[in-house]
Amino acid sequence: MKYSILLFAAFVLVSCKKDNTQLPSSSVAQDSLAIANDSTLTTTNTEKIAIETFAFPTEIKECSCYFAKNKSDFENEKYIYADDAGKTAYMKIEGKRLVMNLLSSSDMESDDELSKEIENNDYKISVKGKKIKHEEAMLFDGTITIEKTDGTIVKIPIYGECAC
Repeated sequence: MKYSILLFAAFVLVSCKKDNTQLPSSSVAQDSLAIANDSTLTTTNTEKIAIETFAFPTEIKECSCYFAKNKSDFENEKYIYADDAGKTAYMKIEGKRLVMNLLSSSDMESDDELSKEIENNDYKISVKGKKIKHEEAMLFDGTITIEKTDGTIVKIPIYGECAC
């Protein structure tokens, strides 16, 4: 009887012993306390809202403004924004080609600063720029800010021109 109790106690001890076997890292669950989930962490703009390049819109026939992310993309005609200088703006966001009405646009002939506001059901877009050169076309350097209805905001540098 004494041995039965000892045998039972040994069995219970062995069966309750924690298994220290390491699992492959891909199957290890992370502790939720160890995961950094800080809203101030920065991510690239493309992770928040996918802004895609496109060719110059065929709908634009006369005066226009068109911008790329940088001078190199601009020279290679990889635009992220275009408008017909006052009425309609064009962008490609999250795989969709958007045609939107301009709410407001500054008069580029009288100002050294560019300002445009566009809004639809999904996005609020603001284009701001400073004139860096004025010849046949006016070159601008600035930013485009895109805000989704869920509160996601991205700010992208732009380079481009407005011309007739």
